[in-house]
Amino acid sequence: MMGQPDWTFLFEMASTQDGYFTTRQAAKAGYSRPLLARYLRNGKIIRVRHSIYRLVHYPSSDHENLVVVWLWSKHQGVFSHETALAMHDLSDALPAKVHITLPAAWKKRRLTVPDGVELCYADIPTGERSWFGAVPVTAPVRTLIDCIAAAVPPELISQAHTDGLRRGLIPQEMEAVRMYLAHMAGGDS
Repeated sequence: MMGQPDWTFLFEMASTQDGYFTTRQAAKAGYSRPLLARYLRNGKIIRVRHSIYRLVHYPSSDHENLVVVWLWSKHQGVFSHETALAMHDLSDALPAKVHITLPAAWKKRRLTVPDGVELCYADIPTGERSWFGAVPVTAPVRTLIDCIAAAVPPELISQAHTDGLRRGLIPQEMEAVRMYLAHMAGGDS
C-alpha cells in the first residue's frame, strides 16, 4: 500500500534529475496514478513522455533532454560516442542524434526508441563512466575508443585527442589513439 504523498521527497528526487521524475519514482513518494493525473490537470506537473514527468516550476537546464532519455533507459544508459564528445567539450562535435549505450542484454529487447536517439549496446564498467550533471557519460578515454570503433570522422577524433591531452583528460601514452591517428595520417607511429 502506498503511503501519504510526500511533495518534499518527490521534489528532492526530481531536483537531482533537473526537475524530472518517473511514475515509479512518484509511487515511491506516495503518488498514485490518479493523483498524478490530478496534478497534470492542475498544471503542477507536465508529462514529457510515457511515465516521465517534469515539475512545471523547476528551472530549465541546457541538457534536460538528456535527463529524459536517461530516465527512459531506466537509469541504465550511459551517454557515449559523439554525444559524449560534446558533453566533455572535446572537439567541435555537434551530433545530430543523442548517442546512448545500453547494457548488452538490452539488445534482445524490443524498445520504442525516442526520436533522435541512437542506441549502442555494451556493458560499460563503472571506472569508464563519469557524470555530467544529472546523467552518466562515458569517460574521455572510453569515449575516444568508442568513437574510433564507430568510425567517427578522424578530424573529430584528432581534435578530441588533442583537446583531451591539453586538458589532462587523456593520458599521453594512450597508444590506441596515437596509432589510429598515425594510420589516418598515412604514416607510421
